[in-house]
Amino acid sequence: MTPAPGTDARNRSLLDLATGGTGLRAVFQPIVRLDDMTVVAHEGLSRPAEGSDGLSVLDLLDLARAKGRLGEFELLAARTVCTAFAARPTRGRLLVNLSAQAILHGGLQPDELIAALSGAGVGLDRITIEITERDIVENPAELAHAVGYLRARGTRIALDDFGNGHSNFEMWNELHPEVVKIDRYLVHGLAHSVEKLAIVRALCSVAETLGADLVGEGVEDLDDLRMLRELGISYAQGFLLARPTSEIVTTISDQVREAMHGHTVPVPPRPRGPVTQRPLQAGHLVIHAPAVSRQQSNEDVAATFARHPELHALAVTDGQRPIGLINRRDFTERLAQPFARELFGRKSCETFMRPDPLLCEDKQSIESMADVLRGEDQRYLTDGFIVTRDGGYLGLGTGESLVRRVTEQRIEAARYANPLTFLPGNIPVTEHMERLMREQRSFVAAYVDLNDFKPFNDQYGYFRGDEMIRLLAAVITARIDPARDFVGHIGGDDFMLLFQSEDWAARCRTIIDEFNERSRALFDPLDVAQGGIDGEDRRGARQFFTLTTVSIGAVRVQSPFPRRPEMIATLAARAKRHAKRERLGFHLLATPLPDPAEAAPAA
Repeated sequence: MTPAPGTDARNRSLLDLATGGTGLRAVFQPIVRLDDMTVVAHEGLSRPAEGSDGLSVLDLLDLARAKGRLGEFELLAARTVCTAFAARPTRGRLLVNLSAQAILHGGLQPDELIAALSGAGVGLDRITIEITERDIVENPAELAHAVGYLRARGTRIALDDFGNGHSNFEMWNELHPEVVKIDRYLVHGLAHSVEKLAIVRALCSVAETLGADLVGEGVEDLDDLRMLRELGISYAQGFLLARPTSEIVTTISDQVREAMHGHTVPVPPRPRGPVTQRPLQAGHLVIHAPAVSRQQSNEDVAATFARHPELHALAVTDGQRPIGLINRRDFTERLAQPFARELFGRKSCETFMRPDPLLCEDKQSIESMADVLRGEDQRYLTDGFIVTRDGGYLGLGTGESLVRRVTEQRIEAARYANPLTFLPGNIPVTEHMERLMREQRSFVAAYVDLNDFKPFNDQYGYFRGDEMIRLLAAVITARIDPARDFVGHIGGDDFMLLFQSEDWAARCRTIIDEFNERSRALFDPLDVAQGGIDGEDRRGARQFFTLTTVSIGAVRVQSPFPRRPEMIATLAARAKRHAKRERLGFHLLATPLPDPAEAAPAA
């Protein structure tokens, strides 16, 4: 079809108006955390300003794509959103939309994008890039590598509209987003559709394994919102909560809050498998810096440092191959010695070069570089490291950036699951305890511990010791109500149970009886026959230890609630110690509440 006369010129004019900086405005829609109905983030959306002749932002995107200006247009939209957000003092994260096509083929340069995102004053650690796809992404791994430059600077990644369009499991697996937004197609009518319920439950399982938070998009019905919360989905967004507006919405209506106020606090699903590490590589930490060849002099090194005051070091190369590293501070101090310039200035830069620098290939994962942190040689803290590609010099990395990224990955993994049982660790236990206290819900905290586990572990080795801990985890999880009761593995052979079930005491006794019976199979027949093992106590003295059993100490938690969850853990531990010392198996603390001075005021 031939376009109407003047159509092409009119479209160019509209696109010029938009990209000229006056044709777009920003609106924001809140993202709400469902456990306490608080606003924790805002999705920033661009809308055409006056004079766009009725075109939508999707129309402008199509025009920009057709004219080869997609990257330019999306860069402007991102800058518009970030500038407007920075001008409205508020807490929480900002979600910024970028298309996969603009990132891969739209000419977006990492430095330009980072400048657009951070130039208005919003920290990159507060920004989540929401990847949108209107076309099939041919190579998701290439996209994952491209967004690594953003991740290395603190931004998070979200995958938009999952369950519709071109979002797919290949994208999820390759990109490993921190956030996946479930498309409104699956959310709308979720509470009344067996099919949608089955799909979303499956997505919850995938999210647990891959370590992603889920956001239900397009929520317009209270029943659907309740169902999202019952499934353990942490966040929601939609017209029911708030429509996109130019002003920042910081609170949700009392009507919605009251409708979501239930009689029990749901237990959110937690990872039951390992959390996949984010695909960060050494190349994502690279600083593109000049190098000096081994033939150059120390005067050349000094001149290079003078031209690049931001560099902490310089690589020395033989052709393309790096052979050493010159630390700026050491070089400057040595050249500042009396007569040093006269003696060494014209000599080869190898004079002050460290010949054994840390070399990392650009495809090497950040996690695999953690061995460096455990090594005795700590020079990387000041020298940094050299990044190579196929053995050739690519750039430099700093020890500070390596330590920060490895630490963040370790903290994230520990936050979600114990690596042995894949049950929630200390932080999720504390968070769920705080949720129960915040909702003023009575519950029982039970501390679970093994009796004489150390002698068993010493006798049979850590492999069978791990088997025993996994057995205890399996018995516990099989005997609690997953819709009401929370299980946490807080380390070693210690577990914490947070019961809302009314028959919690019977469940505890069942756990004790079942474990004590099944654990006998982990002992050798001779030890079972004699009722225990010969071993050493903690002081090294020989002693006979009975077969390993389990003890549970419990405390009732009710109004007035203590101020801190640590107090509850302390009381439960006290009950557990009494159960172990008296060989009771189970003990309920007689004084359930802390000192009144520790109690929080009634809500």
